[in-house]
Amino acid sequence: DVMETCTNSMEVMLEMAKTGLPASISDAGVGALCARAAIRGAHLNVKINAADLDDRAFIDDIFTKAETLSQKAKQMEADILALVEEKM
Repeated sequence: DVMETCTNSMEVMLEMAKTGLPASISDAGVGALCARAAIRGAHLNVKINAADLDDRAFIDDIFTKAETLSQKAKQMEADILALVEEKM
């Protein structure tokens, strides 16, 4: 849930970086950095907590979802920071 919520929040930050007030552009960048840190931390938690589970299908599914969200967040962070740097 944390990974999904933070990834969704990055959609807002991306729009902020695209169309927000110039004075708040750095806020979009800082938000992206914070959200990605939370996503990475949650991904670590998924890995450690799932290690004790017995349901291999569930583990594979949750690992796939977590990896997908992690990669999406990584790309979104790069996109947001590129926009921030461009506009500063």
